[in-house]
Amino acid sequence: MKLGFEELQTPYQSPSQCARAWTEQWVRKWVYCPSCGSAKINQFPNNSPVADFICGSCNEEYELKSQKYKFSNKVADGAFRTKCERLAASNNPNLFLLNYDLKQLSVLNFFVVPKHFFVRDIIEERKPLAPAARRAGWIGSNILLHQIPIAGKIFIVRDGQLEPKDSVLAKWRKTLFLRDEAIEARGWLIDVMKCVEAIGKREFQIEDIYAFESRLSKLYPGNRNVRPKIRQQLQFLRDRGYIDFVSRGSYRLRSDD
Repeated sequence: MKLGFEELQTPYQSPSQCARAWTEQWVRKWVYCPSCGSAKINQFPNNSPVADFICGSCNEEYELKSQKYKFSNKVADGAFRTKCERLAASNNPNLFLLNYDLKQLSVLNFFVVPKHFFVRDIIEERKPLAPAARRAGWIGSNILLHQIPIAGKIFIVRDGQLEPKDSVLAKWRKTLFLRDEAIEARGWLIDVMKCVEAIGKREFQIEDIYAFESRLSKLYPGNRNVRPKIRQQLQFLRDRGYIDFVSRGSYRLRSDD
């Protein structure tokens, strides 16, 4: 995989529009499918209402967003209502995020957020466009990247260096069990996964997770049995191979190897 863009002739004048053409061409030419490993993915026709790319082998769809700055906490996305309606749909695409260096015409960072990490809590409603705007009243959305666990941000290129393909595919497979869960159940699992990551060590105790009881209670005010729910989620994550049970009240986050 080459990380440099081919400086194609484009009909666009603005650097951002040119960069869009270059990044799309780069993905089309060099990016493999992080789901099945197929060497190529195909581009949808321009202005496709759902996604930008599709894998011809496994039919995974991908939306591409690119910018010259590193992605921070939020990524601007499409219409809020449409985004919320698509969350549980089978054709809700995975998200490619590409950070490039326009001077060097090369990729700096490129990662994918699998669609099973998209739950309602990571979609933020933006303010309606002003009355004077061309699309007055239109309400867009933001994707809250900081609400997604580290396990849901799978780097293919990090700081200008390629990640091993086998590692990328393993990280994708590691969380596929989330797709079998309803969106509300996924929300609980993802929140507990974030708590596990926030502990900051691979081996942890049940009391380390209980320290997040107040946070989870605020997220799920209707649940009056948060500690039993936490234990239930840990058991589920253990059964799906995301964590290992070490001994009574002791767990270990499984490596990606």
